Amino acid sequence: MESKFPPQYNPAGVELGLYEFWEKNGYFSPDIHRNGRGVYVIVIPPPNITGVLHMGHALNNTIQDVLIRWKRMSGFSTLWVPGTDHAGIATQNVVEKMLREKNLDRKILGREKFIEEVWKWKEKYGSTIIFQLKKLGASCDWSRERFTMDEKLSRAVKEAFIHLYNKGLIYKGKRIIHWCCRCGTALSDEEVNYRDENAFLYYIKYPMAEDGTIEVATTRPETMLGDTAVAVSPADGRYKNYIGRQVILPFVDRSIPIISDERVEPEFGTGAVKVTPSHDPVDFDIGTRHNLPFITVMDEAGIMNENAGKFKGMDRFLCREKIIKELEDMGLLSKKEPYLTRIGTCYRCDTVIEPYLSSQWFVRMQPLTKPAIEVAERDILKFYPERWKKVYLNWLYNIRDWCISRQIWWGHRIPVWYCRKCQEKHQEKGIFVSAGTPTSCPVCGSLDIWQDPDVLDTWFSSWLWPFSVFGWPEETEDLKIYYPTDTLVTAQEILFFWVARMVMAGYEFMGKHPFKNIVIHGTVRDRTGRKMSKSLGNIIDPLDIIEKYGADSLRFSLISMTAAGQDVFLSPTFYIKGRNFTNKLWNASRFIATSVEKYEVKIELPKTFECLQFPERWILLSFNTLIQQVNNSLEEFRLNEAINLLYDFFWHTFCDWYLEISKVYQQQDEAYFKEKVIPVLFYIHLSLMKMLHPFIPFITEKLWQVFSEYCIMETESIMISKWPEIIEIEEVDGIMEKMEDIMEIITSIRNLKTRFGIPVVKPVNCYFDMIPDEMSIRIISRLAGIGNIAPFPEGEQKNLLIKNLRNGRIGISFEGIIDIQREMNKLRKERDKLKGHLEKIERKIQSPEFALKAPEEVQQKEKEKKRELEEALKNLARDIEFIEKQ
Repeated sequence: MESKFPPQYNPAGVELGLYEFWEKNGYFSPDIHRNGRGVYVIVIPPPNITGVLHMGHALNNTIQDVLIRWKRMSGFSTLWVPGTDHAGIATQNVVEKMLREKNLDRKILGREKFIEEVWKWKEKYGSTIIFQLKKLGASCDWSRERFTMDEKLSRAVKEAFIHLYNKGLIYKGKRIIHWCCRCGTALSDEEVNYRDENAFLYYIKYPMAEDGTIEVATTRPETMLGDTAVAVSPADGRYKNYIGRQVILPFVDRSIPIISDERVEPEFGTGAVKVTPSHDPVDFDIGTRHNLPFITVMDEAGIMNENAGKFKGMDRFLCREKIIKELEDMGLLSKKEPYLTRIGTCYRCDTVIEPYLSSQWFVRMQPLTKPAIEVAERDILKFYPERWKKVYLNWLYNIRDWCISRQIWWGHRIPVWYCRKCQEKHQEKGIFVSAGTPTSCPVCGSLDIWQDPDVLDTWFSSWLWPFSVFGWPEETEDLKIYYPTDTLVTAQEILFFWVARMVMAGYEFMGKHPFKNIVIHGTVRDRTGRKMSKSLGNIIDPLDIIEKYGADSLRFSLISMTAAGQDVFLSPTFYIKGRNFTNKLWNASRFIATSVEKYEVKIELPKTFECLQFPERWILLSFNTLIQQVNNSLEEFRLNEAINLLYDFFWHTFCDWYLEISKVYQQQDEAYFKEKVIPVLFYIHLSLMKMLHPFIPFITEKLWQVFSEYCIMETESIMISKWPEIIEIEEVDGIMEKMEDIMEIITSIRNLKTRFGIPVVKPVNCYFDMIPDEMSIRIISRLAGIGNIAPFPEGEQKNLLIKNLRNGRIGISFEGIIDIQREMNKLRKERDKLKGHLEKIERKIQSPEFALKAPEEVQQKEKEKKRELEEALKNLARDIEFIEKQ
């Protein structure tokens, strides 16, 4: 009779249909378990609308989906809110590039037309990553999808700005900020990446107004054109007589003073430093304290301006070269020496950041930190792993004001307006805020008003995300039910950008922390530890894996490799473990289902299990233990531990052992197999599928539907089935130990056979210190292949391979089966051969030429061969020692 069970699983052919089935039936809605155990809420870290699914997204969203699916099956009313971020700088850059390909320019188009183009682009491409998240299996409630520039979220941004402005926590100030000359905008401290770079420290002689010179050291000679002082430490005796004297600045012939300031480090360079208040944050502080002039020598594009004299119009780095050359010609460059310095770069385009004096909007952060600090210090807000709490707190203890204005067009326009008439009368006035679009000044009624041209930092909308998605500032029903949320899953890179700010915003605007748990995962890297990037050519595309092998293979493999908080190192074939596991799951399912087809009845799982023999009691008790272990791992967000427990139980305990034991009954006791074993098989297998479902949702859903042909299922979809609970099962003393003894016997016999090339199915005579009971013998015979069984003979025990067990010994007779001396000679010959190979590879690896010239991938392969040979030699040594002891 041909089986009804499909012979193979084809993920590409079923995943889309299964996802549509879930969506159509509303399984992603929190209403599924409205009267269950309460609510469990996650808000997605909104991916940029410019994004496409990469491995970081795949890991982050798989973790969230595992938690949501687990809680949904545990009876919670679960809500996972999806959405996307407008990503101001990134999106503007993408659209500008697209326009350039059409020979169009943003500035020629004008602001309104350009923003129209961005919205068109967003409508066409902005949902790409949403469709890709669906391919991954993300069970978000898509009816609640949000975008950070939706009308309601835009209103939330304006309300938050006005609230903070009216409290005096938002101000406009002229300060040194991080400026990206490529993007043409200010950046916050957290938007600057740093790298070490080999540069030069230039020693420059500044002529004194009188005779002599004073020598300063700098890494940025181009900024000397904006110097307004030379500073020395008041504790530096070398310069005691210089303080108060004047210096003539080369190229611009400006007279500047020598001053003393505590910020100067006598050990740096010569101990005398140039002071450029408009181009360095430390110099800005010095300049403010000493009332120095502030002279800016370059424009926002990094081009030297009119204050640069003859260098006007040069790029800042070209200007550096020219100045050094001319200083050399003038005899004013004493020397230049190699110097390792930290360079700040734009997190979006990697352009070197320019410290720049600019008028920007800031948030006073220190007043917002107190509740955000207390909630972590008191462990109300929990971090997983806990070590991130210290990092979070350290940032808050040392927080600086947040620069929130950006000189771009795409984003939330700052809700600040200016009145020309009021400003003419009172320069410090003439500024007002409004959530709407005013037509006149609220103070004087003038129509001559205009809005601030800047937009807000993208993160200003993102820090409101946990409550703006539920309708804040309106007091909505959703806000009452779903805020605060439960768990935030995020990457370590945005702990400061986003996580800490969300906590501060939660307390400031809602009076509560926005979530209870923060789960921080590592960065996805290639197998050598490098970040994945197009330039390195080491990107592994998750969509390729989904298309070829299914989302489950990707999800399983990613989670199983992700230890809590640790970076994830992926080889190009990392997905194979997941693919192999799903194949194993399908094949085991097919065996179980087809084993009952001949009975032509639907299985109905019993509520209790009674009158069982010890193998069934053992597997049920073992499964109870598994449930407890997996629950503990999930509660502590150790997802890799949970999936690896399930993997080991399914593959080894269930398939390798219990499925094989069940065949004993199938062949020798069909009545017991039908009445007792089949219900146990189905219960364990279906329960395992439930526990695997959060990790590999597609294949488990498909199997659930296929199994509905064989078994009466509790629900139409596995997604809304009940998470397994520990069942009551009578534990007879010694069952677990008895099964462990049987498994040890079988493993020992099989290992001895394998070691000496005896086929597993070939019966061998076995000797025991204590003969096992009948059922145990039947199991051992089936799984290990044994012939006659007898107690150990008295006296000399010849022609036996003996293995010590934890309870007694086992011996198998090799008489007429193997030649011990011949086996010994074969093993020694193999050992000598492998030693030769190992010595050859070691010489190759240790060769300096190989280390210098061989590609990294080739070197890694050779090292892997070396490890494999060393392991093989260890095994051979163990086998030789075993024979020698017989």
